[in-house]
Amino acid sequence: MRFIIRTIAAAVALWVAVQFIPGIDVGAPANSAQYWGVLLLVALIFGVVNAIVKPIVKALGCAVIVLTLGLFLLVINAAMLLLTSWISTQLDIPFHVDNFYPAAFWGAIIVSVVSWLLGLILPDGD
Repeated sequence: MRFIIRTIAAAVALWVAVQFIPGIDVGAPANSAQYWGVLLLVALIFGVVNAIVKPIVKALGCAVIVLTLGLFLLVINAAMLLLTSWISTQLDIPFHVDNFYPAAFWGAIIVSVVSWLLGLILPDGD
């Protein structure tokens, strides 16, 4: 149940990013069942990318993260959003992030903040 709640929260966070960042697009009719289905699929892909790829990238970039006092994590988050967009395109899912800056960078910040806020509101199951 916790997995489903977190996936829905990630989909809502992606929806907020789509609403505010012009370079992030969902190629489905707005506010339809297909639109929300695409957001849920992209949230699943985003979760898998963050679970598998992100720890590897953070381990390899540990020195740069320390040197930049953690600001490089913003670049890593943006890269994970771009990777999610690329995987979605390969799977013919109509989700696209145009470029690194400003779309992926600001989109990743919005997704992180909204996910954090939803994490404060939603039950943990603990």
